[in-house]
Amino acid sequence: MEGITKSFNGKTVVDHVSFSMSEPGVFGLIGTNGAGKTTTIRVMLGIMPADSGQALWQENPITREGVRVGYMPEDRGIYMKHKVEEQLVYFARLHGMSKADAKKATIWWLERLGIPEYKNVEAEKLSKGNQQKIQLIATLLHDPELIILDEPFSGLDPLNVELFKSVIVDLTHAGKYIILSSHQMETVEKYCRDIVLLHWGKTVLSGNLREIKASYGHTNLYVEAGEGAEALGEQMGLKIIGKRAQGVEFFITGDEMANAYLQALLEAGMFPVRYEIREPSLHEIFVEKAGAEA
Repeated sequence: MEGITKSFNGKTVVDHVSFSMSEPGVFGLIGTNGAGKTTTIRVMLGIMPADSGQALWQENPITREGVRVGYMPEDRGIYMKHKVEEQLVYFARLHGMSKADAKKATIWWLERLGIPEYKNVEAEKLSKGNQQKIQLIATLLHDPELIILDEPFSGLDPLNVELFKSVIVDLTHAGKYIILSSHQMETVEKYCRDIVLLHWGKTVLSGNLREIKASYGHTNLYVEAGEGAEALGEQMGLKIIGKRAQGVEFFITGDEMANAYLQALLEAGMFPVRYEIREPSLHEIFVEKAGAEA
């Protein structure tokens, strides 16, 4: 993506956004509601034209003929009145598959996602979670090279979230290029090598996630050490940034501050059962960057 800009009625919703993937894996496209993520995806796929900039695949403009794309939109698009196998075969044939291959792939994916018994059931009779599985199958049936998943975990129960995650892992191992747009920062942090964070259409953070987190250094200290640990930290000038049922989390400026606090705990006879020094999470970075921009 090179300098993509898109406006509606004079309002810029995507403002010179650029990012790239140089190797297979999962790329995180994240941002607040209304940040421009879905518009960026639609411009990338040619669903709507860019005002300026371009979207390229292997140095050529992205076209239906030039790259096999699997797109799972946030606004799901299956046919409620049609049977599952019937419409999945139809979707696959739109991508150029033969009817026989389409049926074979459909059965394989229905079994992979644990719903083969629904192949002759109308989609409207399925639960929302199973409808979402059908949408995922429609995205992947034709073995796409580039896969875009826009909020794929929205509305799923924990078991189905894990099932979808296992599919993403399989796709990664198969060498697919995946763009993941999600509000679940823990998932993005777990699977994405590189990210771009959009806010009001602008890029406020981008690059390798590991390097981004490392640039912050050790800023968080979580401690479980019983009563008195919180008060002792405050006496030493540590700022509380979060409390849990069993412990407290402080902001620290580095390991020296954490080591001094640990020494003070031991001298006071408070022995921690958990003492964790870490970089900030992607969730915390997201809140800081989007909040500062706001």
